[in-house]
Amino acid sequence: MDRSDPTAELGVTDRTRLRRSPERGSRARSDLYDILDAGFVCHLGVATDEGPKVFPTVFGRDGDRLYLHGSVASRSLRAARDDAPMCVTVTHVDGVVLARSVFAHSMNYRSAMVFGTPRTLVEREEKRTAMRIISDHIAPGQWGYAREPSDEELAVTTVLVLDLDEASVKIRRGPPGDGQGPDADRAVWAGEIPLRTVRLEPVPDPAMRTPVEIPPHIARRGPAAGVPPGYELD
Repeated sequence: MDRSDPTAELGVTDRTRLRRSPERGSRARSDLYDILDAGFVCHLGVATDEGPKVFPTVFGRDGDRLYLHGSVASRSLRAARDDAPMCVTVTHVDGVVLARSVFAHSMNYRSAMVFGTPRTLVEREEKRTAMRIISDHIAPGQWGYAREPSDEELAVTTVLVLDLDEASVKIRRGPPGDGQGPDADRAVWAGEIPLRTVRLEPVPDPAMRTPVEIPPHIARRGPAAGVPPGYELD
């Protein structure tokens, strides 16, 4: 099976099997890709000498591989370099779901968990390619516009690559779940408060020495990558 094929299904392991609300799970690799591609920050969980820790970091995806960026001084990435298993999570909160009872309140969300043991990139061109993938993920168009990293900067940067072999996807959409229950007749407002991630007006660095026109790829405003399909802005 071609794991990079978005029409392929994710396998099920003991770690990825959903035991609570399994109906919200998805085995579609396309859903995994969509959730990862819409994120700006992932949370990297690793076991360290001081106990388990979770660190936020930027990332990028290329096919069925996830690239994670950090400093060579990062303790989390040092632990990962020692062939330690890790878990990467990306979550988007799309709405607050308010029910007729507090017990039935919920969230609409899209989440992904990826398990595995990463590999540390060593070759200069391999690291440069990974940095381009990460840059294009968080700021499309910046690679080739801003200065690319030097060899010295690459040397103090750690990049991990994690195959998307073992992953779990969970999604909740829709109204509260108590519309047909005992509280259905209560005169209480129920529904969803949508949450959206948007790009606002760019703020220039006051240290810029000469005026520079904002390039089109930065000037673009509107929904950011994290906004789910079907959510239109006013």
